Amino acid sequence: MEGLITADSDGLTRCHWHGGLEDYMRYHDTEWGYPVHDDIRLFEKICLEGFQSGLSWLTILRKRDAFRAGFAGFDFNKVALFGESDIERLLGDKGIVRHRGKIVSTINNAKRAIDLKKEFGTLDKYFWSHAPQPGERPDRIDLAWLRANPTSPASVRLSKDLKKRGWTFVGPTTVYAFMQAMGLVNDHLEGCFCRAKALAMK
Repeated sequence: MEGLITADSDGLTRCHWHGGLEDYMRYHDTEWGYPVHDDIRLFEKICLEGFQSGLSWLTILRKRDAFRAGFAGFDFNKVALFGESDIERLLGDKGIVRHRGKIVSTINNAKRAIDLKKEFGTLDKYFWSHAPQPGERPDRIDLAWLRANPTSPASVRLSKDLKKRGWTFVGPTTVYAFMQAMGLVNDHLEGCFCRAKALAMK
């Protein structure tokens, strides 16, 4: 099947993108595409997708523990209180991506996350209200469709709404990657053993 590879170690058929790398394969098998409803994880992921801009997700994944340590576990109530000394601390942290704009953006977005929680009760309720509408996506997802659709109508809507609310580094492509990873859409390809598992979790 186009876009799928069979891992030599276990014979399971997976999405193509993990490239046989053990940590990437584990991320694909246990995290990517499975529905997430925890506010901290949702905030963490949308921030890390912002850090990924211009880089590969593998780079960010391998630095994720350092990001978590530097950003107080992505507890947005704590990150919202970060000041200039924290920015300088993070700029000196070799374990993360040291980009001032993205660091400042994460602090800003933590404040906006608090606003969202006050309005909607949870980030979970807000983000999942932006899941695709029926008929917006094909029933069968293949590699050709994914390559032709780096964004979606739902990610464009969510991106626009987040920007209106003052969030930064949340363009439609970044938001679509967030939606894929957090299971708001299931982009495990047809034939991937994770696809049915992810669908069953909704």
